[in-house]
Amino acid sequence: MKIGLISDTHGLLRPEALAALQGCDQLIHAGDIGKPQILDTLRELAPLTVVRGNNDKDDTWAAAIPGSVVLRSAGVGIYVSHELADVPEPLPADIQVVVTGHSHKPLQQVRHGVLYINPGSAGPRRFKLPISVGLLHIDAGAVRGELIELG
Repeated sequence: MKIGLISDTHGLLRPEALAALQGCDQLIHAGDIGKPQILDTLRELAPLTVVRGNNDKDDTWAAAIPGSVVLRSAGVGIYVSHELADVPEPLPADIQVVVTGHSHKPLQQVRHGVLYINPGSAGPRRFKLPISVGLLHIDAGAVRGELIELG
C-alpha cells in the first residue's frame, strides 16, 4: 500500500504535488490546507484523511475538520496531527507512524520504534525550505517513509 502525505498547502496545490501523489491508495493532508477546493482535488486522487492546521480557521468549511486523527491502514496504526507539539506522550497503543506538518521542514526519524514523518510544505515557499511531499510504503506490516522534493 502507498499512502501520499501532503501538508501546508496554504491555498496552493501545485501540479508537481499532484503528480507525485498519483497512484496512491490513500492520502493524508496534515493541515494548513487554505481552501476547501484543495481537499476536493485530492479526493479525486484517492480516499483522503485530513486534520485542521493552525491557519485553517474558516468556520464555513474548516470547523468540521478534526485537530488529530488515529487511523489504521494495512494493519498499521497512524497518528496524524498538524503540530508535533500536539502529539500525545505516550502515544495511543499500536501507533507505528506519526504524521505531522506545520514546520514546513521535511523530516523523518524513528523515535522509540515509531516513525515520525513530516512531508514538509507543498504550498508557497517559506524562506529557503524545499517544496515537498511524502509517501508511506506499507508492505506486510513493515513501514517505510519517503520524502520527495518537488522541482
